[in-house]
Amino acid sequence: MAKRIFDLVASALGLLVLAPLLLALALLVKLESPGPVFFRQERVGRYGRLFRIHKFRTMVTDAERQGLQITVGADRRVTKVGTVLRKYKLDELPQLIDVVAGDMSLVGPRPEVPRYVDCYPADVREIVLSVRPGITDWASIEFKDENEILGAAKDPQQAYITEVLPIKLRYYVKYVKERSFFGDLWVIVSTIKSLVR
Repeated sequence: MAKRIFDLVASALGLLVLAPLLLALALLVKLESPGPVFFRQERVGRYGRLFRIHKFRTMVTDAERQGLQITVGADRRVTKVGTVLRKYKLDELPQLIDVVAGDMSLVGPRPEVPRYVDCYPADVREIVLSVRPGITDWASIEFKDENEILGAAKDPQQAYITEVLPIKLRYYVKYVKERSFFGDLWVIVSTIKSLVR
């Protein structure tokens, strides 16, 4: 309960304080390419419930028809504004809306698309989906350059499933088993430090 109250207060305050920045970024996204400001994609949330995540759109509008559901290397689908948003993780800021709505938490396992959740071992899936997914976690910090890693793979999708995802899942399980309020605060601080670097 305390975690949910903290999430709600912090995310609502974040949306209020960051409103000018969010509006400016939305304008940049809209001016560069036609299409919606937000990228909405179906993700798997707590207890396997599906929800549509909010992100600033960083790709052309029909990106998923043109390629994979993961971003690989210097992906041609990414716009110029999108490149900057992704580099500094600014495209993730609208997920504060999802935290307020109760679909996400500030800290927790990152929400995946259904096709990759289907790759979770059954016991791991049960653990990971027992909590709300988060905007950030230790795996996000570890794999902040994930698209570059996958860009070097011969088969990026297979590399994600067999190499990257298992490591992420270990982080997720560890988080669920050891989570605490102060642990969440440390993840948030570490995420900010990582981005500043």
